[in-house]
Amino acid sequence: MAQVPVATAQPAGIANGQSYRPALVTLAVLYFMMGLITCLNDTLVPFFKSSFQLNYTQSALVQFYFFVTYGIMSIPAGIIVSKFGFKQSMVAGFAIAAVGTFLFFPASLMHQYYLFLAALFILAIGIVLLQVAANPYITLLGPPETASSRFNLIQALGSLGTTVAPLLGASYILSEVRDGMQSSEAVRLPYLCITALVIVIAFVISQLKLPSPVSQATDGGEGQSGIFGFRNLRFGLVALFCYVGAEVSIGSFLTNYIADTAGIVENEAVTYVALYWGSMLVGRFVGAGVLKIVRAPLVLSICAIAAVVLIIVSVTSTGMLAAWTMVAVGLCNSIMFATIFSLSVAGLEEHATRASGWLSTAIVGGAVVSFLQGVLIDHFNWQVAFMLPLLCYVFILFFGLNGYKTK
Repeated sequence: MAQVPVATAQPAGIANGQSYRPALVTLAVLYFMMGLITCLNDTLVPFFKSSFQLNYTQSALVQFYFFVTYGIMSIPAGIIVSKFGFKQSMVAGFAIAAVGTFLFFPASLMHQYYLFLAALFILAIGIVLLQVAANPYITLLGPPETASSRFNLIQALGSLGTTVAPLLGASYILSEVRDGMQSSEAVRLPYLCITALVIVIAFVISQLKLPSPVSQATDGGEGQSGIFGFRNLRFGLVALFCYVGAEVSIGSFLTNYIADTAGIVENEAVTYVALYWGSMLVGRFVGAGVLKIVRAPLVLSICAIAAVVLIIVSVTSTGMLAAWTMVAVGLCNSIMFATIFSLSVAGLEEHATRASGWLSTAIVGGAVVSFLQGVLIDHFNWQVAFMLPLLCYVFILFFGLNGYKTK
């Protein structure tokens, strides 16, 4: 049976006699790049829809092939992290991601949609490995009672990437879209630059001496299925599936939604996507402080209620009111991932690394929900399609009120 690390109590800010600062800086850079790469997909959806003449269902395959990787690779990634450790897994994750981003170059030369989807799949394997390594690392680097606050702070720094991505996409990718355009050359230079940056980051991390939580070998005592005896983990898996699904599906179609409801061109509408992700940046900084004084389940429940109300107002209105209320859902999203993750692994202790692998599989919700929403848009309308993420927030509300409880 695989052995997993068990965190033990450490003085604040210190692990094995080392400062947490190098680890926290590394995690901030890691989350920045994960956010940048992941949120560029929101630009690729309308870009490929135009350049390959796709419908909404076909363009949603960008998110499907990216996020379905979480369902396939998260458990193997958890095994890799347990075997090789956090640092080596991060380096490997960046290296694999570099391969995926580089493959955008030959895909653009041949202008084949399926090659881009293959490149996205490989890129996502690297991102999955990074995510599975980083999430438990954050929760273990410090007291468990402040895990949600610490997680939100690191994600806030990483949210700079999710804010910058739509602006870069608007400037260097969507700005090149023309009516009847049959070329994917616009993605070539941006993704080559990302490849170079990712390689440099992988090299720098490989040279750093990162602190590790004090651990001991354990067999877990319960077997692989034993972790599902924790009620909060079971419901947390569904809640995380719903959260990522709602977050990704709204971000994926927000450009087209605002262009249709507010009557503006896509190149201008995509800037609202930057505000959608940027509001998460603000919310995470605020949330990191709020979660130190307010119970995490209560904050999560309030944010879920607000998201439901905002979606209802958006789909029942038009013009800029519809646009701004949907953008504001990003503020509600800000603390959700970190809070759901932290509540899901609360009390799991030595099972935290294994549970992280399972929780990362729930990120496949980004593939499933966004694809299904694309189908609903093609067959019905925006109002019907946005009922899907709304239902996701309803389940998150349940998790915040009751599902997080261990008994």
